[in-house]
Amino acid sequence: MLKQILEVTWMNLLNLNARRGASLVIVVGMAGVVAVLVGLLAMSAGFTAALESSGRPDRAIILREGSTQEIDGGISAEAQQIVSQLEGIARASGEVYVGLDLPSRATGKPATAVGRGVAMAAFDVRPEIAIVAGRRMNPGHNEMIAGTAAVQQYTGLEIGDEVELRGSTWMVVGHFEGGGAAYASEIWMDLSLTQATFRRAGTVSSIRVQLEHPGAAADVRDRLRADPRLELDLTTEFDFYATQSRTRAELIESFAYLVATIMAMGSIVAALNTMYSAVSTRTIEIATLRALGFGGLPIVVSVITEALLLAFAGSVLGGALVYALFDGYAASTLNAEAYSQVAFEFAVTPDLLLLGVSWALILSLIGGLFPAIRAARLPIVAALRGA
Repeated sequence: MLKQILEVTWMNLLNLNARRGASLVIVVGMAGVVAVLVGLLAMSAGFTAALESSGRPDRAIILREGSTQEIDGGISAEAQQIVSQLEGIARASGEVYVGLDLPSRATGKPATAVGRGVAMAAFDVRPEIAIVAGRRMNPGHNEMIAGTAAVQQYTGLEIGDEVELRGSTWMVVGHFEGGGAAYASEIWMDLSLTQATFRRAGTVSSIRVQLEHPGAAADVRDRLRADPRLELDLTTEFDFYATQSRTRAELIESFAYLVATIMAMGSIVAALNTMYSAVSTRTIEIATLRALGFGGLPIVVSVITEALLLAFAGSVLGGALVYALFDGYAASTLNAEAYSQVAFEFAVTPDLLLLGVSWALILSLIGGLFPAIRAARLPIVAALRGA
């Protein structure tokens, strides 16, 4: 039986050149499905990785109880003082989170950038932040530093540029990177002047804390909840950014599978037509094989194998194209949870490429199964007469 399967399959493959036009329909169709599916999922993977890369296991964010984002802030100076003295917290940085309307490089129209009012403690809590050009802003001065991703997203953030914010002029004095894409998309300013400019005197949006050790998060959270003077809650950075990325990632993934499913239906129809045509043009050949003693199973396997190989070729082509064109491609999208743009890079991972190949093989199996069964059931006598 195995010998028959191999012989018939090899014969089919030798005849592919005679049906190269129809075969290319399957290859190109599967390449399109894989490219679209993997490309969109690479966007989701890149966005999620960009946010999650901003977290550290020994760092957490404290927000007002019930809040899920910094923009909902409103933590008093008294609460900040209490938090900074809690056991389990090594360093604390009270920060003001604001939205800045800056012209987008891509469209030239205003887009929302993240402005963060910080004191020097922000650099202590985030030791990975490094100034790559210029210098840090001086406390008490209308100066700002921009993340490298923000510089690429918005105009007017080169060193020496001036930015108008609510009637006051701020000068860009440095660029920074490190700490993940979330921070690199931000613009940092002096805390006290940001509070005054945006009328947040005496309050901060959040408190970023460095824990004494990664396992201290649960104990610090319990102490916050147990203190009647505080209405605050603590979330580790990993959990905070995972929550922020989840909504956008789920939306992108749903759209990816919807588009891929629609395209897949077209690919299945194309595969059905191609394989039915292949069986039809080989009616006498298949009947002859049956007359010579070849069973129906080798015929079925040979037709399905042909469909699988064509789909595999298409999936490899689609995967190679999307990897070459999009892996590492820099883009930005709206972080709906924070009402701001976040820069990220498409991530075409091995898992996504394997998923694309799997989709193509499943679709080709569906598209090749019914023509294969028809080939195996051809009446020998009628087929030999050319029916």
